[in-house]
Amino acid sequence: MGHDHGPYESIESDNMAVHVFSGAMAGYAEYIIMYPIDTVKTRMQSISFEGKRSLFGVLKKMVIEEGVLSPIRGLTIVVAASGPAHGVYYAGYEFVKRNMKSLTWTPDVLSHGAAGCVATVLHDAVVNPSEVVKQRMQMEKSPCKTVVQCIRDIYRTEGFRAFYKSFATTLLMNIPFQSLHFIVYEFSQDFLNLKREYNPKSHVISGGMAGGVAAAATNPFDVCRTLINTQESKEAVGLLKAIEIVYRRTGMRGFFSGVSARVLHLAPSTAICWSIYEFFKYFLDEHKPHRDGK
Repeated sequence: MGHDHGPYESIESDNMAVHVFSGAMAGYAEYIIMYPIDTVKTRMQSISFEGKRSLFGVLKKMVIEEGVLSPIRGLTIVVAASGPAHGVYYAGYEFVKRNMKSLTWTPDVLSHGAAGCVATVLHDAVVNPSEVVKQRMQMEKSPCKTVVQCIRDIYRTEGFRAFYKSFATTLLMNIPFQSLHFIVYEFSQDFLNLKREYNPKSHVISGGMAGGVAAAATNPFDVCRTLINTQESKEAVGLLKAIEIVYRRTGMRGFFSGVSARVLHLAPSTAICWSIYEFFKYFLDEHKPHRDGK
């Protein structure tokens, strides 16, 4: 049975425009603030990574050897895609969650998980090409100097299919990630914010917990996706082949490469994302005209 979440969520639940706009703002904030850590994570997941440096050691080396702007290389393409992607992501999540909760037999964990699956497919369909370009530019000694050049080179040498080569692997990673992420977030809210009011502290804590737990659990998929996107090995044409290559070259520990960077990236990222999203939902609702015209 679904919970009665009080006026804040029920007023908002049918306003898809608010969800789209709030989600877009959340996506912009998340990527812009946390992008350097994402770059470090990509480096650490590389099969050629030495494995002797810490997260901050890698970041320091990048700045010294490649310039102060090296950690944000590729940011523009991600920012361009993140707004629309997060907009449809949150709108899809709210739509499915609301409609499944209207069915009295649907347990919350099922509605949250199903909504997370739908949101993931919508988000990844929009953002996957930008992730390919981004990760090519994030690699050490990347030949890609600009976003336009990178897109052109990928298309010329590998064709349009290259932009979606990792899509299936991304979905296999992100569906459990996002489902677990939403379940943990909503479960945490049941304890910290049962009335589902605007409560910044609860949104930060719940978002951080959700992102951290889901990030650690799905890191092996992310390692494989990075290999497919960056094409460090041309053999990596799909998930099974990527698993084989990672295991052959680095053993089981390779699947947990960059896990600390991934958790450090996604825990605050999801905390930021939920905080911005919930703020704009609350703000826009507070300033929208009431139905009675008052």
